[in-house]
Amino acid sequence: MIDIVIVGAGIAGLSAAIKACDNDGVVSLISPDYSERSQSVMAMGGINASLNTKGEDDSVKQHFTDTMNGGCMINNRDAVKRLCDDAPEIISWLEKNGTCFSRDSEDNIDMRNFGGQKKKRTVYAGSRTGKQIVSALINACRKKEFEGKIKRYTGYRFLSLIFTDENECCGVNCIHEDNEEIKSFIGDAVIIASGGYNSLFGKILGSIQNDGFTTAKLFTQGVKLANLEMVQFHPTTVKTPQKRMLITEAARGEGGRLFTMKDGEAWYFMKDFYPELADLMPRDVVSRSIFKVSEGGEKEVFLDLTHLDEYTVKVKLDEVYEICMKYLNIDPLKTPIPVFPSVHYFMGGIETDENHKTNIKGLYAAGECSCQYHGANRLGGNSLLGAVHGGWVSAENAVLEKPKGEVINTLDEELKSLESYTPKDKSLSNTLNTISEIMNDSMGIYRNEDDLKIGLDRLDGLDCNVNGKYYDYLKVKLLIILSKASILSALARKESRGAHQRTDYPKSNIDFEKSTGVIYENGRIVIV
Repeated sequence: MIDIVIVGAGIAGLSAAIKACDNDGVVSLISPDYSERSQSVMAMGGINASLNTKGEDDSVKQHFTDTMNGGCMINNRDAVKRLCDDAPEIISWLEKNGTCFSRDSEDNIDMRNFGGQKKKRTVYAGSRTGKQIVSALINACRKKEFEGKIKRYTGYRFLSLIFTDENECCGVNCIHEDNEEIKSFIGDAVIIASGGYNSLFGKILGSIQNDGFTTAKLFTQGVKLANLEMVQFHPTTVKTPQKRMLITEAARGEGGRLFTMKDGEAWYFMKDFYPELADLMPRDVVSRSIFKVSEGGEKEVFLDLTHLDEYTVKVKLDEVYEICMKYLNIDPLKTPIPVFPSVHYFMGGIETDENHKTNIKGLYAAGECSCQYHGANRLGGNSLLGAVHGGWVSAENAVLEKPKGEVINTLDEELKSLESYTPKDKSLSNTLNTISEIMNDSMGIYRNEDDLKIGLDRLDGLDCNVNGKYYDYLKVKLLIILSKASILSALARKESRGAHQRTDYPKSNIDFEKSTGVIYENGRIVIV
C-alpha cells in the first residue's frame, strides 16, 4: 500500500482521497475544519463539461478553445486539453457518487450559459452545485473511512513540509488549532489542496480558512509559484455587514442584465460594449466594464432580474433570492441588485505540470492552490471542474511515488520554536488588516508601477511580531512574503492581460505570453 498525505478536505482534497484509495493508496486527510465548512460549498453556479445535449453542436474542442482564450493563452495547453477531455467523465463520476444535478424536461442533466462560453455547457444543481458535490464526496469518503483506507485529522493546520536526505517530499508537520499540538504525518507522497490565499485581500468572497499560509510556507521551502499577479475579481458581489457576498454568474446565465443610469434611463452597457456575448463576457472583461461605467465606484451599477419569471429566480437561482431577501432586504423580482466587483479567485499559486507535480519530487497540488488550468482569467464553471480533475490526476500520479532517501524529520525544531515563542504587543487583526489594505490599494482591477512600488515599501515596514499564537506570528511573517511575491510578479509583467491590467502598459505584449514564475532563494524573492 502507498501512504498518501493530503492537506485540505474541500472538493480537490476529497476527490484526491477517493481516487488514491481506488488506486491502492491509504490516505491521511488533514484539514483545519470539516469538509462541510470548506470553501467548496460556496460554489453556486455549476461545473463545465461539453455534454452536447442542447442541440448547439458543442464539443470538447470548443471547451478547450474557450478555456485557452479565457486564460489569454498562458494556460498550460496540455493540462487544459486533458481537463476538457475528462470533463464529461467527471460529471458521470460525480453523479455515480451521489451528486444530484438539475434535470431538463427530457431528463437529461441540465446545463446553462456561463461567461466566456457561447454554448450551454455549465452543469448545475440549482444554485448550490458546490454543496451538492461536497455532500456526495463526503459520503463516498466515509465509505473509505469505514474500510480503513482514509483516516481524517480535523482541526490541524499545515506547518511545514518534511523531506528526505535526497530532497524528496515525504510528509508534513501540522499544528492543532486548539491545543497547539504539533504532529508529523509521514507518507510516500503529499498532495496539497489548501485553496487560495484569501487573507491577502481581507474580507473577500472566500472562506477565512483559506488564509494562504500553506502556499506561502511552501514557497519559502523551495516550491516554485507562478502567476501570482493573476487575481480574479468577480463582477457581481454585494456588500453585507459581515463581508461581500457573491451573486452567482448563473444569474446572468439565466438572463440577468447589468445596467447603470444614464440620462435618466437604464443603460444596459454590456450589450453596447460587447454585442455578441454581452453580460456573459469573461469575468475580467465584465469587472472592468463595471468599474468603467461606475467611474471607479462613484455611480451605482445594478444587476436586473426583474424581467425573469418567478420559477427562475426562486428555484433555479434560489440562493441569490435568499441572499437578497436576507442580507439586502430587497426582492430581486421587483428591485434590481446593487453590485460591484470583488476579489474572488486566484489563478496563480503553486506551479504544477499536467500531472499536478510540483518542482519538488513527491509533492503535488490540486484545486485553487494549483496553477496551470486558468492562465490570466478563469472561466466560470471551470473551478469545480479543475478541483475534481486536479484531485483525480494528482492522486493517480502520487500513488506511483516511493521515496528513496531517509526521512529528515524537523518535528523537534518545530517544537522548540513553539516553546520559545513569546507573543508581542502588536495587534494581530490590525496587522492583517494593514496587509489586506496594502494589497487592495496596489493590486486592484487596475495597477501601475507607482502604486505597486508603494505597496512593496509599505510591506517592508510591517512588523510580524504580533499578539497571537505561534501560528499567527508565522502567518503574518509568511503572508508578507507572499504579498511581496505577488506585487513583484505584477511589476515584472509589463503589459495588460486578463485579470492583470496596468494603466502604464495598457496593451498585451507577445513577449509576456507565458507564465510568471517566482522562487525564494537565500531569503530573496526571484522572478524567473
